[in-house]
Amino acid sequence: MALNYSNSSLKTDLQDQNFLSDSILQNWTLQAIECRKLNGNCKKCSIAKGNYSFTCQMKKVVKFLLETLGEPDEFELKPRHLL
Repeated sequence: MALNYSNSSLKTDLQDQNFLSDSILQNWTLQAIECRKLNGNCKKCSIAKGNYSFTCQMKKVVKFLLETLGEPDEFELKPRHLL
């Protein structure tokens, strides 16, 4: 089911070019939260430290999530060992 996003141009950029599925744009994932906490600093990101064959699009995902859902809940931002 396609969602009705207010920022359709960013959705088009992310989805129509087959970068991401609709599901990653529906809620805050752990990776998106990590990217947000790092302020998009790719040098500190776990994805950048891996040997992946894709270009990370998480900055765009975070921008989209901020515009459509707002900031992630404070609960989601805490490190797991503090929960």
